[in-house]
Amino acid sequence: MLAVCPKIRPSLDPEFRPASLWHRAYQALVAGDPSARPFAIVLARMDGAVFRHDSRVLSTGHPAAALTLIYAERLLKFLLWMKGAPQVLVAGADEIAAALAKTYSPMGARAFDCDFMGAKIFGRVFSVEASSFEALPATVETSSPMGRHLDGCRIGFDLGGSDRKAAALIDGEVVYSEEITWDPYFQTDPRYHLEGVHDSLLRAAAHLPRVDAIGGSAAGVYVNNEVRAASLFRGVPADAFEKHIRRMFFTLQTRWGGVPFEVVNDGEVTALAGAMSMNDNAVLGVAMGTSLAVGYVTPAGNLTPWLNELAFAPIDYRPDAPRDEWSGDIGCGVQYFSQQGVGRLAQRAGFVFPAALPWPEQLIEVQHAMKAGDSRARVIYESIGVCFGYAIAHYAEFYEVRNLLVLGRVSSGEGGEIILGRASAVLREEFPALAESIQLRTPDEKNKRHGQATAAASLPALRTGR
Repeated sequence: MLAVCPKIRPSLDPEFRPASLWHRAYQALVAGDPSARPFAIVLARMDGAVFRHDSRVLSTGHPAAALTLIYAERLLKFLLWMKGAPQVLVAGADEIAAALAKTYSPMGARAFDCDFMGAKIFGRVFSVEASSFEALPATVETSSPMGRHLDGCRIGFDLGGSDRKAAALIDGEVVYSEEITWDPYFQTDPRYHLEGVHDSLLRAAAHLPRVDAIGGSAAGVYVNNEVRAASLFRGVPADAFEKHIRRMFFTLQTRWGGVPFEVVNDGEVTALAGAMSMNDNAVLGVAMGTSLAVGYVTPAGNLTPWLNELAFAPIDYRPDAPRDEWSGDIGCGVQYFSQQGVGRLAQRAGFVFPAALPWPEQLIEVQHAMKAGDSRARVIYESIGVCFGYAIAHYAEFYEVRNLLVLGRVSSGEGGEIILGRASAVLREEFPALAESIQLRTPDEKNKRHGQATAAASLPALRTGR
């Protein structure tokens, strides 16, 4: 057992074991081990992208050597959901490579991740292999400018787990926006999704003289406008998914006359919206809503081909951490920074809801209680904020962040102010250098109303000669 003692504990999650402090404690052991070893994890994609993370691990003879597998497994899990790749190479500890290969296999504890990163996203068998340092491929990271195109008549849309939004823009000015409730998660008919999005586009187009381009964001993994995997479509049978959902945005593009049409993960658009609003870069956008959506704008102002699906990245290392019902893993961000997280903590705070009450409705009840001055609601937001502060420090191990933009329904109102306040307190107390270098921000009122739609609409460039 590795001793981790947070200076600030979330009162409703007192067992919380922050990944950031666990890593700090483990690396302190490594620093005191004269036989510690260099260690590297490399993620490789078929498109040539190669991501490398270098570290050091304990020697095999160290009394705490068993901790190395925990460290490496949680590290690999984070890197997979941050970057994404079907091939993993591990250098510096062959015994750890063998253990990871067993864990991330069709019969292993991370069978979900094995299938997701293999067949579902990248269309190949997932693998973890030992390698020498000399045989590791060179790092190849890519990013590209995307968005910030505001000319012409555009539609922007965003698809979430409880609503779909659409807006019409003329030269960057929003002339119409609408939010429509829907329930996509367990719909088996792909037409529900396709026609629902088409309906939102029609409503927006009615307020434009023409449609020059359409841009969208949605929860899930999208590569070159293809739906690779998304919980939004979890109810659609596999054959119907392949036939109707995987290329649904190409179907919609055809319906709309082949206009420029771009769709990316909603977290990426969140970060892009923040960068556009703040006129600054190095933005990590975190949307606490139905799930946890994360996106990143590089210091150069570009978007990356990374997954940034930190809903499934671990931030709590206690062995009995809350379990995600979709991936089956424990301690991942979705159970802390989403409507599910609010519902989980509401039970601990003493709220009693009907068993069938959906997460969004539970959040609304907690928000009402907050407005009424209910101390049980306040402690929910305080606990989320403390966990978030430690999670920010963990994210900062992997991302270069100047601006951390927080939005989403969970962070709205006074509850959101409490979350940011407690997160800031954690950074000041435990990570003072980060407290000085990272600005925690929330959208201004204009950006709250229209920022996501504006950024989504700005994704496609107009064709020359329009």
